[in-house]
Amino acid sequence: MNDLTFRPATLDDVDRLQAFVHAAYRGDSARKGWTHEADLLDGQRTDVEALRAMIEDPTYVTLLAERDGGLAGCVSVNDKGEGLSYLGMLSVEPERQGEGLGRKLIAAAEAEARSRFGASRMEMTVIVQRRELIDWYIRCGYAETGETRPFPSTDPRFGLPRRDDLAFVVLARDLT
Repeated sequence: MNDLTFRPATLDDVDRLQAFVHAAYRGDSARKGWTHEADLLDGQRTDVEALRAMIEDPTYVTLLAERDGGLAGCVSVNDKGEGLSYLGMLSVEPERQGEGLGRKLIAAAEAEARSRFGASRMEMTVIVQRRELIDWYIRCGYAETGETRPFPSTDPRFGLPRRDDLAFVVLARDLT
């Protein structure tokens, strides 16, 4: 992974970014990796309009990890104000998961949150049924806060639940 580069996404990246994120989270392509939601959700993970809005919003940055001109991973950071940033949309090529890129993307996101937004704390949400992924984030330095949030099960922009008990657990990490 020596040829890996990171850069902020631009509007020119939206179409390939949408396809990449969907392939990492949903459908049969996602099943090649261990972090998919294919057994929990159908439908889209994000859409082109949402990605455009994020890229145009100065409180967001979406970092792309590229290798040999191709997209290898991505992660988004959202400035929530008062020193808090939100980490989301962490995606790695399913067949390349387990090679350390996820940790590199987290480190890049945390550095961006500190430098761009002045964040001292990062939080994220993970579907409670994804215990293996929650445990991985804990090994990366995040901790469960004890807070849960409802899953937006009536909004198809976030996917179509395959079960009715989905919710998010909140994880956080001090960045100072």
